[in-house]
Amino acid sequence: MTDLVIGADGLPRCAWGSSTPDYAIYHDTEWGRPLRGDDALYERMTLEAFQSGLSWLTILRKRPAFRLAFDEFHLPTVARYDDADVTRLLADAGIVRNRAKIEAAIANARAALDLPEGLSALLWSFAPEPRPARPASFAELPPITPESTAMAKALKKRGFRFVGPTTAYALMQATGMVDDHIVGCHVTLPPAA
Repeated sequence: MTDLVIGADGLPRCAWGSSTPDYAIYHDTEWGRPLRGDDALYERMTLEAFQSGLSWLTILRKRPAFRLAFDEFHLPTVARYDDADVTRLLADAGIVRNRAKIEAAIANARAALDLPEGLSALLWSFAPEPRPARPASFAELPPITPESTAMAKALKKRGFRFVGPTTAYALMQATGMVDDHIVGCHVTLPPAA
């Protein structure tokens, strides 16, 4: 498989974005687009953490159930979750039922609310300067960067869990902090600023 393929719709896109219809929609409408807002970024951070060790496609297909189970990722609501909510989430077959990840999601909501500058401002403070050109292949993309390492360290220092450098970089890719679409991909992204 090459890194850029022509989809059934005739559009060139990153190869992973053509592998399933779900991925094509996500690739074309969300991945790499600048995303701001504390609740929105908390959702993406939480889903990236749940994805750890699993396929992103699994998480993407379960996202509606995650949104329902986690009250649309509304930070103040999730931060108030208690043991009964953990039990409820562990019984929810629509989501990934992993106690450590569920407890991390709740702890992360509480930690996010403790940030004076807010989660969005903190995360975006680690966005690197835009590269001069898109990568020619995925081989050019590292799994971690100095910025994702610094982001993970800052988050852990503030009490966040399941946010290592690899997860942080995946979050940066997904939310437009970096543009990792391959040269020739049809997706045009708005500026991150």
